[in-house]
Amino acid sequence: MLKRDPHLAAMLDDLSRRAVNYSDAAAPPVATAGWNQDRCVLEVGREAPGEPVPDGLFETAGTLVNSYEFSDPAILRAAYRHPGDLLGRDMLLEGRFLLLRFLMGVRITDRHDRVRDGPNGPERQVGWSYQTLEGHIEQGRLTYEVAKELDTGRVEFRIIAYSRRGRIANPLVNLGFRLFGRRTQLRFYRNALQRLRRLLQAPLPPPQPGPDGIVRAPSGVEPGRFERWTIRIGR
Repeated sequence: MLKRDPHLAAMLDDLSRRAVNYSDAAAPPVATAGWNQDRCVLEVGREAPGEPVPDGLFETAGTLVNSYEFSDPAILRAAYRHPGDLLGRDMLLEGRFLLLRFLMGVRITDRHDRVRDGPNGPERQVGWSYQTLEGHIEQGRLTYEVAKELDTGRVEFRIIAYSRRGRIANPLVNLGFRLFGRRTQLRFYRNALQRLRRLLQAPLPPPQPGPDGIVRAPSGVEPGRFERWTIRIGR
């Protein structure tokens, strides 16, 4: 649906005027009651020990993560402007459940490239985090990270998140989110880990912006068979 929406540029512009929809002072690690906290990790392969190999597994994984290619398009798609810095990028996410489409804004508020001590020695870690914006059906922060153990060459993809249900005015949507939201969220995490590992076997070229300068991710995804009958919620 994001692929053919003529109002997409205006919706992305609108995100720049929206604030994060929760207070850091009332979220993990400061406060934990009422929040889901997740850490999902998958080994995606190995390369030679030491700093990342140029154009090797680690760097390829980082490129795929930065362009949001790992996302399961059956659950979540994204649109963002190109060119532009990763840090500060506003993204419009389209959550998909049956015939419903949920439009949700997020902003990348942190990016890191560092060496830290891990459980098996020093690690090179690259990643970024986004936070949910006003109008999102959830509140929280989600980090995507690729890490390489420098002593072993082992490369992992990690999803680290905290989240809780936001304010949902529609009572039917609110009920549906209570029943299926958490289950769908965990399925997305699992699918994202596996999708990145598959993509590393046959990497895709970086997604290209359309004539409007907007990137739709993941790339190569066409509207579904019943797309014309879907119901869109939020903006």
